[in-house]
Amino acid sequence: MPMLHSPALLEVALQVLKSAGASDQEARTVADHMIGANLAGHDSHGVILLSTYVERIRKGHIRPGAPFQVVQETPTTAVVNGNWGFGQVVSTRATELCIAKARSHQIAAVTVFQQSHVGRLADYPLMAAREGMVGLMTCDSGRTSKSVAPFGGRGKLLGTNPICIAIPSDLPGPVFIDMATSAVAANKIRLYEARGQPLPQGWIMDQDGRPSTDPKDFFQGGALLPVGGDQAHKGYGLSFMVEVFSGLLTGLGFGHDPDGPHNDGSLILAFRVDAFQPLERFKRDVHEFVSYLKSASPAPGFDEVLYPGEPEYRTSRKRQAEGVPIEDETYARLRRLVDELGLPATLLPGVP
Repeated sequence: MPMLHSPALLEVALQVLKSAGASDQEARTVADHMIGANLAGHDSHGVILLSTYVERIRKGHIRPGAPFQVVQETPTTAVVNGNWGFGQVVSTRATELCIAKARSHQIAAVTVFQQSHVGRLADYPLMAAREGMVGLMTCDSGRTSKSVAPFGGRGKLLGTNPICIAIPSDLPGPVFIDMATSAVAANKIRLYEARGQPLPQGWIMDQDGRPSTDPKDFFQGGALLPVGGDQAHKGYGLSFMVEVFSGLLTGLGFGHDPDGPHNDGSLILAFRVDAFQPLERFKRDVHEFVSYLKSASPAPGFDEVLYPGEPEYRTSRKRQAEGVPIEDETYARLRRLVDELGLPATLLPGVP
């Protein structure tokens, strides 16, 4: 499996995106999010998506240069139309708007509709956490493609419907939870397919509703399962609410149109910690809470207790030093993109 250091991988993403029509600023924002996902170990939201984004630009499902439009606003709320811009670009600006409103009024909420794939959700609530706020974001694909079966049913009727919450602390790594309400993010199925690996039990069902570990079954009429295993009704209930917040509240609606443009509807919340507790005290308390949890004796099969966000922090530090592993199939896709777009072959360095 090829290893690329993050600056080289960033340059690949930048050049591909700009050649596909993105402006310098758009390409930088999207590429930063992608490489950040790879560094954190969430390869399903990293450069594996470059070919998908290029295809969507060609189809008109992503519109470089799309205007950022605030269509409705109060001092503490806003409704944003992304006009089919890059999700990373639109959601970054929407989060900045939400943070600015919360800075002035303690708490704020922003909804976004008509934007493309936003990438890794954690990037946006973490913006609020760095400003001494709690950040929360939910996301859903509206009335477009779906991946998840409702609990007790079969077929793709729900999105993966992720939710992320990030909080400030004085720990060296950020504290957050970023999770799909499905057993796994849909792009991870493609990642396992690219690696030629079977899926873990409990991730998908085939088209007949039977459990499967074959990634191909997902793409041949199967569906993801809600998170929770034999308690999947809880993940289903959470997914239901995320779709209400991100699909219905945003006005995108619900349903399944596999040919429609990917449309990430989002709800973004931010509130100032110091509206409730002194910020430095809260950050210290979070650190002490983590230390308390880490004092637990490890259960069989575990070396230690980790806090939410710590695995990504450790992976990021390791990959910054050692490089990012890229699946052979993903590297082949990148090579094809580079060739198709007429970019220098040396853009993918150090790989035979």
